[in-house]
Amino acid sequence: MAEGYVWAIAAGFNAALAAISAKFFSSQLIKCGCVILFNVTMWGCYVNSLKALSSLQATVTNFATNFLSSGLAGFLLFREPLPIQWFAGASLIVLGVIVLSKSSIVKKTHTS
Repeated sequence: MAEGYVWAIAAGFNAALAAISAKFFSSQLIKCGCVILFNVTMWGCYVNSLKALSSLQATVTNFATNFLSSGLAGFLLFREPLPIQWFAGASLIVLGVIVLSKSSIVKKTHTS
C-alpha cells in the first residue's frame, strides 16, 4: 500500500512540474515538450498508484501533492503571494489525505 502512495505522490509532483514548466520556459517548443513529458509521466505514475490504492485515495493524494508543490513553487520561483487562507486550505487537504490513508475504504489485493 505504501508503494501506491509513492506513485500517487510522484504523479502529483509531475503534474506540478508540468504547470511550472509552462510558466518557466519562454521557448514554446521546450514549454510544450516539458508539459507533454511531465503529463505522460504523471499519468503513468497515477495508473501505477491505482494498482495499490482505491481511486479516491490515489486521486486525493495526487491532488494534494500537486496543490502543495505548485503553490510552494509559485511562491519560491515566481514570487506569487500565499495568503493565510492558502495555508489553512493546504492544512485541511493534508489532514484529509491522512484521514483517507488511515481509513480502510477498500483494501486492494494484488492479483498477478
